[in-house]
Amino acid sequence: MTLTGRRVQQHVIKMTKSAMDRAFERAVRGRFAAAVLCGAVTFALLGAAGTASAQTATESSAETRFQLDFHVPDDALAAMLPQGWTVNAAPQGPAKDANMRINFVDRVTVNGADGKPAGSGSRRLVWLTSPVKDPSGAAVQLVIGGLTDDPADVPGPFGVYLLATTHKMQRTTTSDGNGPIIDSQDWDFAAASGERVTLHIKYERGVANRSPAGDVKFYSLKNPSYYQISHQEQVLDILRNATTNPPDRVKEFSVVVGGGSYAKLFPGSQKVLSWDNILWINRSVLLP
Repeated sequence: MTLTGRRVQQHVIKMTKSAMDRAFERAVRGRFAAAVLCGAVTFALLGAAGTASAQTATESSAETRFQLDFHVPDDALAAMLPQGWTVNAAPQGPAKDANMRINFVDRVTVNGADGKPAGSGSRRLVWLTSPVKDPSGAAVQLVIGGLTDDPADVPGPFGVYLLATTHKMQRTTTSDGNGPIIDSQDWDFAAASGERVTLHIKYERGVANRSPAGDVKFYSLKNPSYYQISHQEQVLDILRNATTNPPDRVKEFSVVVGGGSYAKLFPGSQKVLSWDNILWINRSVLLP
């Protein structure tokens, strides 16, 4: 081989070695990046698993609800709250000024974590909740009270449910094919100690909005350290609202709340602010 030929060969070898070095570096970097990505994914999955394992599913339910937002006397409500807790009424929006909410709940199916019916498998109740801030400033819901038709649900997980010795519920839907669908609901729940909640509502059913699933913390008035996480998805139809003024589809309405421990909260000066039909809600209850 000539001198020129040897120089060309050496140059080719040097080029080949340089290309091999670059390829090796790329491979190392690729393996390192893949390892980092794999580690990150593994860490994230472990973190998610840790979060999930920190919560225990206790039951799930399919429900329909009718919801009334009230403004009740601020001083009466504040006097009931645990020390360090404050009322957290919304300053704007459809829940503006609402410091008390009553839900008329038909728990159509109630299932345990194993999917089997829990207890009687179905129950009806009326419960009272208030939007509050806990001592840390977090916005949560406080369960003030409730009336239930199921003796096994007394005093319930929040320690405030009363047995409704009177418990009547009727829901009807009417359609003749020529006009709007008309729904009506009648509830009459009363405890032996005097607490009573009655509702008559007749309304035109509308096209409702479906909310994305989310988590809400519900705390106990009786034991403020206890709470449940309600993971829920629902379809909400606002029939009448004092703030947002949607088309009014309420045809007939009357409500009576009071007696016993509810008397100071509902002395007659309370105001209804929103009439909300929750056509369905899918709910899972988690414990921390």
